Amino acid sequence: MGTPTKKVAFYTLGCKLNFSETSTIARDFVKYGFEKVEFDTVADFYVINTCSVTENADKEARKLVRQAKRRNQNSSVVVIGCYAQLKPQEISKMENVDLVLGSEEKFKILDYLDLLKLNQGPVVVHDEISHVNEFVPSYSIGDRTRSYLKIQDGCNYTCSFCTIPLARGRSRSDNIYNTIAAAKKLSHRGVKELVLTGVNIGDYGNDSKESFLDLLIELDKLNGITRIRISSIEPNLLSDELIEFCNSSKKIMPHYHIPLQSGSNKILKLMRRRYDKLLYQSKVKKIKSMNPDACIGADIIVGFPSETENDFLDTYNFISDLDISYLHVFTYSERKNTDAALIPNPVSMYNRSRRRKMLHILSEKKMRGFYSKFLNTKRNVLYENKKNGYLYGHTDNYIKVKIKESKKYINTIQKTNLITIQDKNVVGQI
Repeated sequence: MGTPTKKVAFYTLGCKLNFSETSTIARDFVKYGFEKVEFDTVADFYVINTCSVTENADKEARKLVRQAKRRNQNSSVVVIGCYAQLKPQEISKMENVDLVLGSEEKFKILDYLDLLKLNQGPVVVHDEISHVNEFVPSYSIGDRTRSYLKIQDGCNYTCSFCTIPLARGRSRSDNIYNTIAAAKKLSHRGVKELVLTGVNIGDYGNDSKESFLDLLIELDKLNGITRIRISSIEPNLLSDELIEFCNSSKKIMPHYHIPLQSGSNKILKLMRRRYDKLLYQSKVKKIKSMNPDACIGADIIVGFPSETENDFLDTYNFISDLDISYLHVFTYSERKNTDAALIPNPVSMYNRSRRRKMLHILSEKKMRGFYSKFLNTKRNVLYENKKNGYLYGHTDNYIKVKIKESKKYINTIQKTNLITIQDKNVVGQI
């Protein structure tokens, strides 16, 4: 009788980049004979890919470690990702953690499993982030119809609130030839939509004399891939030339996610962002002048140190007047080894929470207003997954649509009537 197949489960916190990397690591496990199972089932190994953008992300990682061990006391728990890079010793002191791997080491996880010996204390394998300079290509496949394709990693910016350069190192990317080869591989596996991910993807190619626009031009020629989305791009890197090309493309979706972080120039300076309100506003106007149907999302941080009530109202009013479609709202969280943690006049937790709620309500109004414009019209929807008797998908301009379940529409693009708004979705009919 053969040895039973070892089971491995994964949990991913944080950004789309993390999801692409988890998927790549999971494929390595399967290739070497492991069975991949759901995280809420019994497994031999639990791998938690962490985020460390906020303190809450750290807490969530600790909770997942406890949950994993409760499911199987004899399992091995491996913690990887940004939290593992920033605070390896802190994680190693947690009860039930067996292996901690830094940013570079996580892609060699299979090489380190032999180091694990149950009940003999955690193993930490971690190098300084300054030594991390390799680009490891990653993509998600099989989890959904769309694939997250990692095109860039790390960041050369020094935003005062951000730990990502400390967790992921300097900006780096693969060349266009290899990136196109990865995209072709995904198209051959039936992927309809590529989401280009990274830490700062507008910085793509800065180490190879290529540019993000050069990459988009080549991806636009690719057969098989129907849709291309840009996950997020800094406003100062979103050139008019890039916007014009995206607008002319049949494959690049009219959907932009442009981090704003604050609508106060005073706070933007304290954050060390590389733009001001006027530049941001000009990018929104440029996009909308070329395609009024385009969806534009923004990231916002509330409660940044020294943010007065007037600064917040500046942000609120600025966003209220902007022709954008939704917000991702983050409550400022003090992070060690960041300059923002040293800025005086912290905002009370009460005011941080109150401001976050106000922007959440504004975001819902923005999204509902955007969705309403397209009711009683037809849009192409890529149907991606099913849940509770419905199929879910997105229009080209990122409206989330649900229809009564029909398996034949999975992973297909269908012209859909947009009928009414229900539970943050638009109910559609084919």
